[in-house]
Amino acid sequence: MRKIVRTSVVAAGVVVALTLTGCGGGDSGDDSAKDKGAGTSAPSEPDAGGGESTPADGASADSLEGTWAGTTEGKAVALSVKEGKAALIADEHICQGDVEEMGGEPMLSLKCADGNTDRTMGSIDSNDGKTLVLSWEGGAKDSLAKTEPGKLPGGLPTDIPAP
Repeated sequence: MRKIVRTSVVAAGVVVALTLTGCGGGDSGDDSAKDKGAGTSAPSEPDAGGGESTPADGASADSLEGTWAGTTEGKAVALSVKEGKAALIADEHICQGDVEEMGGEPMLSLKCADGNTDRTMGSIDSNDGKTLVLSWEGGAKDSLAKTEPGKLPGGLPTDIPAP
């Protein structure tokens, strides 16, 4: 049973990695990421003086970089973010898109290959660098743990029925 879970999570991670490498690359994508980074540094200067419009707990585009995994309602959820591009696997849906600044805070703006809209617009509730909590306009709320390269996170379901 555990082998099925591990295989499913590893397969999900591979799909996320392949999705991200297919989305990024090329000098034009890197230039866009550099331009976005330069654009996000300007708002931080006024924040240093006022402090009122600081994003919620670690909510910055850079803090999302990496791979995050967990379970929501007993189902595996995996998110990978690199250079402003995001890929998500949840409830058998594969979604990809961008990390976009909206209202001074980063949001995940995704499109699912199968047309599902449960997790297409997500906001960051909190991010302490180890745990990321996302709320989606579709109503879902995910609590994900940052994964180390080559390791599976703890807490994945072990009682998944065999097909």
